[in-house]
Amino acid sequence: MTGIVVPPMTSPSDHDDAPGMPCVLCFNANDPCGAAGVAADITALASASCHALPVLTAVWVGDTRQRAHLLPLDADWIDEQARAVLEDMPVHAVKLTLAGSAEGMAAVSAILSDYDELPVVTYVPELAALDDASREALLEAGTELVLPQTDVLVGNHHTLARWLLPDWDDDRPPGPRDIARAAATHGVAATLVTGLASADRIDNQLATPEVVLASAPFERIDVGFVGAGDTLAAALAGLLAHEAELGEAATQALAYLDQTLAHGFMPGMGHAVPQRLFWADDTSDDDDHDTDNR
Repeated sequence: MTGIVVPPMTSPSDHDDAPGMPCVLCFNANDPCGAAGVAADITALASASCHALPVLTAVWVGDTRQRAHLLPLDADWIDEQARAVLEDMPVHAVKLTLAGSAEGMAAVSAILSDYDELPVVTYVPELAALDDASREALLEAGTELVLPQTDVLVGNHHTLARWLLPDWDDDRPPGPRDIARAAATHGVAATLVTGLASADRIDNQLATPEVVLASAPFERIDVGFVGAGDTLAAALAGLLAHEAELGEAATQALAYLDQTLAHGFMPGMGHAVPQRLFWADDTSDDDDHDTDNR
């Protein structure tokens, strides 16, 4: 993402007239590693010159190696958090990660229905840490309640294909437009599919059922990351909050993600973490990154 701008500070007397930064409501779990979850949302949105309004839906238990459990918050707590901030300040976009319980997603869906003028970006993470019953209930709530409220769906190719096209029997794997077509049957306008294997690169495409709107191939990095999907979805939501055109917003969000991965670091003994504030590190050496020097 280019053109990072730090807005000038304003005094209290200037508050009513100051443009400030667009506010983005984020429904997400807390990741104590700071790799994904609301930590990813806050830092990615700060990079997009947006103010994050984080609403917790659950708590992940795990480390940079793996996620062991997901502890959902009560649906009433989710509802009270969100409505309190929605009644206090203008919101320009919503970023939702499908993490929590089916009841929690029902509460989120009811809120989105009341504020249906807002663009909604939904990210679907890997949910292997959930037991089968919890995962199936959450994905069913996602299909029936969240997708009809979603403008842009974001997720890894394998995760989205397995969820939206479970009966796919063609010899070729489903492409981005196939996945977008499946998502569109539930009301989703466009789908941003990541992790498409292509020779020595990984492709990422924003597609509708009719056309690919944006595409950005990444060079392969020989290290696993956690938090990349949340980073991308939050950056996209932030750019949409600035009223960027969808194709351009996706292109910029992918360019930003690429840089966060190139500057990624390994704070623990497991996966690497995107460096979402790479642009603020004046001392970094382009040839001395912890994960890759591209």
